Amino acid sequence: MHNQISQADQSGWKWDHSYVRLPPLFYERALPMPVKEAKIVVLNRKLAETLGLNADVLGNADHHGIFVGNHLPEGAEPIAQAYAGHQFGHFTGLGDGRAILLGEHLSPDGRRWDIQLKGAGRTQFSRGGDGRAALGPMLREYLISESMAALGIPTTRSLAVAATGEMVMRDKPLPGAVLTRVATSHIRVGTFQWAAAHQDEAALRALLAHTTARHFPEVDPMDARGFFMAAMERQVALVVEWMRVGFIHGVMNTDNMALSGETLDYGPCAFMDAYHPDTVFSSIDQGGRYAYANQASITRWNLARLAETLLPMFDEGRARAADFANEMLGRFETIFQKRWLAMMRLKIGLLTEEADDALLVQDLLDRMHTAGADFTNTFRALCREDVPPFHEEPLRVWHDRWSERLTRQPQPRHEAAEVMRAANPSVIPRNHSVENALIAATSGDLSDFNNLVNVLSSPYKEPLDAVHTQPPPVELPKYVTFCGT
Repeated sequence: MHNQISQADQSGWKWDHSYVRLPPLFYERALPMPVKEAKIVVLNRKLAETLGLNADVLGNADHHGIFVGNHLPEGAEPIAQAYAGHQFGHFTGLGDGRAILLGEHLSPDGRRWDIQLKGAGRTQFSRGGDGRAALGPMLREYLISESMAALGIPTTRSLAVAATGEMVMRDKPLPGAVLTRVATSHIRVGTFQWAAAHQDEAALRALLAHTTARHFPEVDPMDARGFFMAAMERQVALVVEWMRVGFIHGVMNTDNMALSGETLDYGPCAFMDAYHPDTVFSSIDQGGRYAYANQASITRWNLARLAETLLPMFDEGRARAADFANEMLGRFETIFQKRWLAMMRLKIGLLTEEADDALLVQDLLDRMHTAGADFTNTFRALCREDVPPFHEEPLRVWHDRWSERLTRQPQPRHEAAEVMRAANPSVIPRNHSVENALIAATSGDLSDFNNLVNVLSSPYKEPLDAVHTQPPPVELPKYVTFCGT
């Protein structure tokens, strides 16, 4: 039994359900599975304010049940979304196996936000899973997604994590929790693949119109070509931003590629410490498919899968449709390299363009790799012109070339430094710090977690405590992340 919380409670929810106006192929009605108790562990008050919600009301104990699914806000129409996906290259049918979309909240500025409960119980897509989530991984998604938002990178957000008072069984019993995830939508490449796999062109056209209107209003709702080009540009922009801060998604399956251009799914993700282009953290990515340096090529691969679903709408003639798709995908490398180089110019303070800038950038990265230099700290030191990372080979010679390059641009040196400080964070979610905070939080001590959330909310400022900028101790084993968290 799910009791509804009346709109008169002044929490501020304003619901719409444009997604359920799509053909039923794309969703199944689903109710959250009630849990023993509900207790908010962390509430994102700033995000609540952005959404036009009253955080004081939401934080009241009477409302905790909303964040585990025991109660439904009046107007919610919970569903589980259907989608497919290529997981490590293998196609399969999927769907929300433990996530339930309550609906779309309309904020006072007119924006539309999916409100989803992750870990809310079994659905028709659970495929034998329990539909639940553990507290540690949900706190991890909260921390890293909010850090990504502070870094200025498009991302799903986290409104709250609530404990359920129940245990979930993984390799051992763990305290259960539900994450309230906020996104501009959860439409994925895999959503289009789902319709294509069912050979339902009418549903596919409806999805195209819906997604275009929702995320690319500058494109005609039935212009599949314009939609694809806009989607490609947005995916390139996102992955370039990941690479700017050394972020490795870890599981770039097509079901985790949101058409909104937001980072989706924080299971096996992590941030790189020492620069190594082949860095992989995921325990199951044995071949390095989703390594740091492969994220661009995988983005192109995923876009090719999207293009396959759109062929009937690119052109009635299949050969002409395929020619267009290949032509557009052929532009990917140029688009990506142009945006990547523009990003890297900002990271090293180049405010003008010269023909050899790409060589200068690549030389720095090669030397960082050779030296085992910390990715974040090396670029941040360059902002301050600190000597230590550059006082000896292999970085010293590069620093001299870089300094000479800066003299050839008309802007004063301090302007370059300001641009660099805005492009290079001083703090990132260091993997070892995140794990230590989560271990303590799972045991009931949230002090380190809350402190880390606070520090990461201002990533471009120098932290008061230098401990947040330190790489992991050398004696720590290689960091490994896991899917299905």
